[in-house]
This record gives sequence, C-alpha cells and structure tokens, in this order.
Amino acid sequence: MNEILDRQQAPARHRLDIDAYYRMAEAGILTQNDRVELIGGEIFDMTPIGSAHAGKTDRLNRLFARASAHGLALVGVRRPLRLDTYNEPEPDVMLLKPRADDYQGRHPAAADVLLLVEVSETSLAYDRGMKLALYAKFGVPEVWIVDLRGAAIEVYREPAGDAYAFSERLTSGSLAPFLVPGITIDVGPLLA
Repeated sequence: MNEILDRQQAPARHRLDIDAYYRMAEAGILTQNDRVELIGGEIFDMTPIGSAHAGKTDRLNRLFARASAHGLALVGVRRPLRLDTYNEPEPDVMLLKPRADDYQGRHPAAADVLLLVEVSETSLAYDRGMKLALYAKFGVPEVWIVDLRGAAIEVYREPAGDAYAFSERLTSGSLAPFLVPGITIDVGPLLA
C-alpha cells in the first residue's frame, strides 16, 4: 500500500462542468461583468469587445430581425449555447428555431441552431480553431466567422466530425443562411 502512495503522480486537470460553472457565478466568483466561456471544462477569458465588433454584432442583429419578425427564427445575441456538460460558449449571434417560450426554460442546444455567427476582431485563431471544431463536433449546421481585420466572412457548412466539409471566404456578394434562405445579407456593406 505504501508503494502506491510513494509513487509520483503527475498533475491532472480538473474539468469544471456546467453545474460548477454556474455555482461559481452564484457565489460571486464569476460576475456578469466577466466575459468568459466554458470550453472543454475550462474557463476561457474573452477579450473585451471593441467598437467595431459591437457595431457589426448589432448590425447583424438588425439585419436578422426580419427573420424574427416573420417567425422564421429567433435571434440570440451573446447568449449561452449549451452543447454538453463541459461546453457552453457564447456566440455573438445565433438564429435559433422559434420556440413559444423564447428559450426561457433552457438555453439553446446545437439542435436548436439554424445559424451561428462569431465576429472576430482579435479572436480569429480561437474562433477558427477550438470553437469551430467544437461547433462541428456537436453538429451546428452553419457557422459564419466575420473576420473584421481581413474584411471577409468565412462560411462553414456540413459538419463532419470536428470540421466542416464546406467552407468559403467571401468579401462581396450576397449571402443567405442555408436554413433561413429568406434572409439575404449583402456582404460588402456589412464589412464596410
């Protein structure tokens, strides 16, 4: 028995689940002013939102408002997306399947998402890497990454494992969410 206790043990990460994450908020360890996401059981601090990021997010919200007004989708801005016990990112904008309770009973899950949009000013590598793979893994059908510095929208569709089978990068033209085709975005003015 002493031999087991004398062996060196390598440090191990302790993953937080959603319940522990929310208990941290209830205890005041995490506050509403903290910009954080739970990814893979780890808390990630997000960079502050700059004016360009906030403006593009608000513009997308306004452009997608027609989908909401016509009952095609519910627009969610910076709201939690519950993927599983260890993952709850907060995308910038989501078009969600309409629900009578507007998701008051629970946070949306990947199956509720029609389109997810990340606006990237300083977080492009994180959004293209860890988060995009996570969205694909859980079957989010379509992701747009608005690359503010590169003045482009990256479109990802057809999740397959931890990647997307279809991707394109647009700097102009029209773009419509695959599952909400009645809403068309003019890419050039959005990026201006």
